Amino acid sequence: MTGTLTIRRAGGHGILAALAVAAGVLAWGGSADAQTAPQRTLEELKTEAQARADRNAYPLAGLKPDEVREALSRLHSLDRDEWAASWSAVGDRYMEKAKAETGSAPKQADADFRQAWLYYSFARWPVPNSPGKQRAYEKALEAYAAHGRLLDPPMQTVRIPFEGKEIIGYLQMPKGARAAPIVIAISGLDSRKEDMAERFQPMLAYGVGSLALDAPGTGQAPIKAAPGAERMLSRALEFVLARPDVDKSRVAVYGGSFGGLWATILAVTEKPRLRAVVAQSGPMHEAYSRARTMALAANREYLFDYVPAQLDVFEGATDLDRLADIRERISLKNRGFLDKPMAPMLVIGGVLDTQVPFADIELLLQSGDSPKDAWINPRGGHMGRDAKEWPDPVIFKKVTMPWLLRQLDIKAEVTQ
Repeated sequence: MTGTLTIRRAGGHGILAALAVAAGVLAWGGSADAQTAPQRTLEELKTEAQARADRNAYPLAGLKPDEVREALSRLHSLDRDEWAASWSAVGDRYMEKAKAETGSAPKQADADFRQAWLYYSFARWPVPNSPGKQRAYEKALEAYAAHGRLLDPPMQTVRIPFEGKEIIGYLQMPKGARAAPIVIAISGLDSRKEDMAERFQPMLAYGVGSLALDAPGTGQAPIKAAPGAERMLSRALEFVLARPDVDKSRVAVYGGSFGGLWATILAVTEKPRLRAVVAQSGPMHEAYSRARTMALAANREYLFDYVPAQLDVFEGATDLDRLADIRERISLKNRGFLDKPMAPMLVIGGVLDTQVPFADIELLLQSGDSPKDAWINPRGGHMGRDAKEWPDPVIFKKVTMPWLLRQLDIKAEVTQ
């Protein structure tokens, strides 16, 4: 694995020594730039978005470079509704095409519904904080539901009662399984349960189901992010454990980015009921420091609107000052979670991550009472990804999925 540091079942000083090597060679990348660089201008945003589309990188993975160029050419300002309209125009084309194909060519219709979802989802990105972006998000949900109905087996939309509201998730279980293992997959700050459902579909082929959820404060989640919001995810776990088609002894949790925070909390609070937990670039403590919150707007790894995305997620966050207070309180170190026993974990991270400092990865690896597995990319940014060898799908296929299969006692070789 060129460009990565892999640690398996290391404990205590072994982890720290190995991570210190990676951190010493490549410390927190771009720290000075991240503190001083201004928010991208329209032209800078266009250039960066096109560059990411050309290399199929987040958050434009799956979007076609020529269609990205078309959508960007219509933008004349940073107005959120203008942004939503331009990307939605591409999504509308795919949506109309898919609807016309549903009866005669369901396989092509499925592909086009999925493509429509990708454009609508980017139209609402990072959060639906304007009327146009909200409409785009609603279209994204419609397109993804149509895609899900054409899957084999079809995706189920589940609605779990919760405090007078409901938790909406996507459930996919393998065909013919009486009691199958399952992974609960939790979205990040700007990803959604739709992204999680797509990511975990390949595990169906190995007899593993998934329940994809929006993290607290995101998507259709019934509550905002705040200390204690993990109760929403515990309720979803209870729903899973009550199902006759789930093997209660083989339940795992995955959380990426902001979802990694919630996955880590569940590793503590639900330890007896979980076989394994994956935390990929989860913010633990240092990420929530006041200094980092006040510098969010200058982050260049995040494409744009980092502060508005954060404000949209946290309960009571009305301005940057208030956001800084709230984020400090959600720190897992400040809340005492990191001193407690944890379920077996895989920790994934990138040394050059400017969104979640590498110190948070080190802190998590030192915490709890049992050894952890780790996959660290010395050249990786957020989620451990890099532009050349380790994009998101490769990390999932070569790192996340094989680890989960082993933990869930699935004896199968993952096709490379």
